[in-house]
Amino acid sequence: MQWQQDILGGDFESHSFAAAGPDGVDRTATLVRLRPSPGRDAAGGGRRAVLFLHGWSDYFFNVDLALFWASAGYDFYALDMHNHGRSLRPESPGGYVADLAAYDAEIEEAFRIIREAGAPGPLALMGHSTGGLVAALWTTRHPEAVSLLVLNSPWLEMHGSSLVRRAASSMVRPVARFRPQAVLRLPERGHYWRTISSAADGEWPLDERYRPRLAFPVRAGWLKAVLAGQAKVARGLEIEAPVLVLLSKGSANGLLWSEEMRRTDAVLDVNTISARALTLGRTVTVERIDGALHDVFLSPQPIRADAYRRLGRWLRAYG
Repeated sequence: MQWQQDILGGDFESHSFAAAGPDGVDRTATLVRLRPSPGRDAAGGGRRAVLFLHGWSDYFFNVDLALFWASAGYDFYALDMHNHGRSLRPESPGGYVADLAAYDAEIEEAFRIIREAGAPGPLALMGHSTGGLVAALWTTRHPEAVSLLVLNSPWLEMHGSSLVRRAASSMVRPVARFRPQAVLRLPERGHYWRTISSAADGEWPLDERYRPRLAFPVRAGWLKAVLAGQAKVARGLEIEAPVLVLLSKGSANGLLWSEEMRRTDAVLDVNTISARALTLGRTVTVERIDGALHDVFLSPQPIRADAYRRLGRWLRAYG
C-alpha cells in the first residue's frame, strides 16, 4: 500500500482506496494519518490507535487534534469518507449517502489498514457531528472492534424532540423513495463557517473545495438516512465501550446571525443531544463546555484547551 504526502504536508500522509458498499458499488474513501513516531509502543507492547470521522460537508484538517492524540500515546488516523473532502469525485454529489451503513465498508477497511500498521485489538473511534452518529451506529454493529468511543457534538437527534424527527421523516420519505437525490429547498446558513474560518471571524484555514461555506445541498435520500440513524439511537444502542460526549453548554440556531453564535453551538440543539446521549450505552460521560462551538476543538483557544483537558482526563480514566 502506497501512502502519499497529504495536503496538510509535513508529517501527514494519505491513502485513497475503494470499498464496496452494501449495494456492491465501489466508493472512494481516503485515510489520513500522522506519521507514527518510530518505535513508539503503548504499555503492553502494542500500539494504540484512534480513527477520526468528520462531520457532514466536512473533511479532516485539525492538526492540533492529531497532535493531542499522539501526545496521549495513540497513532492518529482520520477518514475522509466517500463524497467528502479528499474523497470527492466530480461525478458524485458532495456529501450524499442514501444509507449510513454505506460507510461501513470503508470504516472496516480503514480499521484493517490500521491494524496492519501495528495496532492490535480494538481501536478508539472518534466522530464529529454526523460522523459522531455514524461512529455510534458502526460501534453497535462492530462492538468487538472499538475500545473507546469519543463523540464531539454528535448529531443524535433533531432540534427540539423526537416529534420533530418523526414529522420530518413523514415528509421526506415519499420524496426520498422516488427521487432520493432531489435537493430540498431549505434555508442556507453560513453562520458556523463564519465562526471557524480564518477567511471570516475564525482561526482555521479551510479549503473551500472540501468544506463549502454553505455546506453541500441537502438531498432527500441523505436526510432520510440521517433520520433513520437517529431513530435507532432513540431506541437505545447498548454500546459496551466507554463513551465520551463533548458538547457546548448552549445553542444558537437562528436563521439570522447573532453574536451568541461565537460561543455556542450554531448547528445543533445541545440540550436535546445531551439527553439523547444517555441512550448510547452503559457507560456514558457527557461534558458540557461553556463557550464551545459546534466542533468543540475548533473553539477559541481557551475553550478548546478546556475541551482537551476534559478529553485527557477521560482518557486517563478509561484509555
